[in-house]
Amino acid sequence: MDPEMIDSIEMAPPPAVCSRTELSKSAENLAVDQRIKKKAKRLTRHLSKEGVPNGVHVIQTTRSWKNTRRPRNGYGRGLPKKGGAGGKGVWGKLGSELEEEDIDKNDPNYDSDSLEHGEIELATVIPEAPDEELRKSGEMIILEYYEHGESSEAAIAFDELNFHNKKHMIPQLAIEIALDHKPSHREMTSRLISDLYGQLIKQRDIANAFDRLLKDLPDLILDTPDAPTALGNFLARAIADDCVPPKLIEVLKEKAETDIAKQVLLRADTLLSMKHGLARLDNVWGVGGGLRPVKSLIRQMILLLQEYISSGDLKEATRCLLDLEVPHFHHELVYEAIVMTLEAISTTVEEQMCKFLKSLSAAIIITPDMMERGFLRVFEDMPDIILDVPLASTVLERFVDQCYKAGFISDELIKRMPMRGRKRFVSEGDGGRVKDHTVTFH
Repeated sequence: MDPEMIDSIEMAPPPAVCSRTELSKSAENLAVDQRIKKKAKRLTRHLSKEGVPNGVHVIQTTRSWKNTRRPRNGYGRGLPKKGGAGGKGVWGKLGSELEEEDIDKNDPNYDSDSLEHGEIELATVIPEAPDEELRKSGEMIILEYYEHGESSEAAIAFDELNFHNKKHMIPQLAIEIALDHKPSHREMTSRLISDLYGQLIKQRDIANAFDRLLKDLPDLILDTPDAPTALGNFLARAIADDCVPPKLIEVLKEKAETDIAKQVLLRADTLLSMKHGLARLDNVWGVGGGLRPVKSLIRQMILLLQEYISSGDLKEATRCLLDLEVPHFHHELVYEAIVMTLEAISTTVEEQMCKFLKSLSAAIIITPDMMERGFLRVFEDMPDIILDVPLASTVLERFVDQCYKAGFISDELIKRMPMRGRKRFVSEGDGGRVKDHTVTFH
């Protein structure tokens, strides 16, 4: 081996000694680097506060993890932050609007006087509607009640309106509207007041309503001439239904200022003082329309025809017929009118009945089919009528001819008239047989 190579080998340091030296140098370099980094951070923080001098460029390292929403542990719970109540512009936690908030004394709207008597209680207050609006809404409810007849539905509708201290307007408005309607509607109004009593209105409300109606009576008469009689019936019926005490009549008499108001109270007192008056007041308005028995209807039709013959008042007879409210039964009036004419055997009665039927036909109160049906019923019953009234055929011929000239019966009805029978003996050539000879009326 070359001696120089041997010397070089011997001069080389041991491996272990070189590794320690390098480690010490690397440790020193690491400490120096850390000191430099810390100094750079302090310098950066100082410069960020006081500003960067000219000619100095500072490079700031970004911390991308600072504003991240990801959890630091890498997993997270999967729930919204702060239960969904955190963050800017959010609505807050679900149901937080129902929680009671602490009153802040520094709030400009803070009022210490409201807390002197305990906690604050909030209540819903609905403002009262004006009288005109209540009248308009109440009138619609009553007119609808006349259609369906359900007082419970009317009570619900009235309860939705804010009458508050004006509940006397309910019976007052109901009676005012009923005065312009038929007896059946007045009966429904009395039942409505009775059904609402104790549920929606009280005794003082009904009494106050009658007091106001008596004061407004002069104006009510202008539209309804029979308002005093009708109002007296309403008052008596309310007392009979135990809605107001009988003493109310005496109380109202002391307040009555006009003779018309005294007439109303006298009418009510008279109805109550009659024998079995309270029981009779159940039918003070009569039974409406088809609910009335047929015999009662026939009796009332005969009475109104008799009154018409004696008085000759066409308007009153027409009003009485309309009050019966039985348009489906008007053929009975035609039948009774013709039979009464046949039994009277008087040209005056014939002219009156013809005038009456013509007026009812022209006003379409009695329809053409009702008129025809009434005449046909008489034609069918002629054999029985002739037994009681032998001259009925002659009178019928004259009356039908008069009605035909008046123009409210048709040619077809004339053709369906019965033929008057007349017996005669024929010659001996016919074998002494009796033949029927018929003559047709035209």
